[in-house]
Amino acid sequence: MDITSDTHSQHISRQFNHELEDLKNHLMAMGGLVEKQVQDAVIALLEGDSSLARQVSEQDRTVNDMQIKIDEECTRVLARRQPAASDLRLVLAVTRAVSDLERIGDEATKIARNALSLSESDNGKKGFVEVRHISERVRNMVRDSLTSFARFDIDLALKVVHEDEAVDSEYTTAMRSLMTFMMEDPRSITSVLSVMWVLRALERIGDHANNLAEYVIYLVKGLDIRHINPDDLDEEALKQRK
Repeated sequence: MDITSDTHSQHISRQFNHELEDLKNHLMAMGGLVEKQVQDAVIALLEGDSSLARQVSEQDRTVNDMQIKIDEECTRVLARRQPAASDLRLVLAVTRAVSDLERIGDEATKIARNALSLSESDNGKKGFVEVRHISERVRNMVRDSLTSFARFDIDLALKVVHEDEAVDSEYTTAMRSLMTFMMEDPRSITSVLSVMWVLRALERIGDHANNLAEYVIYLVKGLDIRHINPDDLDEEALKQRK
């Protein structure tokens, strides 16, 4: 049975409705903070803003606290309400999603730390073009995955899944280019390695955004797509809609 945006308004218990809606709202609030962490971390890197980089690192504790709070809410709902069917899928999806959001926050903190080290380097900005381009795609993935979760939007979730393939391809190309540059100019090794760690963190953020999109498909369709080839995914999803 498919979930629609009205599914969770059908409970006899009005309080249960509020609890489920609160879970979603708290997840979105955490997602908004994490999305801003990623944006600020990249800005700090590209503009050499050490103050902003420190702010991103300091927000990591807030993100961790939000994860704990939402996990506790999910546990209470499971214990008190014993939800079934689509409601159970919602609670499980939220539990999984907050874990990925917390890890996105961790990756943003890694970018901020590398931004601090690069702000003290005089070896140029090799790889910043790649960082800028990949970060834009990854930030859009995070935003779209959260929007798809808020709206139960399967099409947008599928878009995120396919975008992850494109990000992985660009990441591989960028890493090869930077490896070549390091071999040609050994003096750049330290700074280029920092940029490579940033690109790795961005690639991982894309993976976590992809996970969020997969949870939306699980939530709405009850379909676990983790081991389905992305090239076959649209056809498989359409089968589930019939």
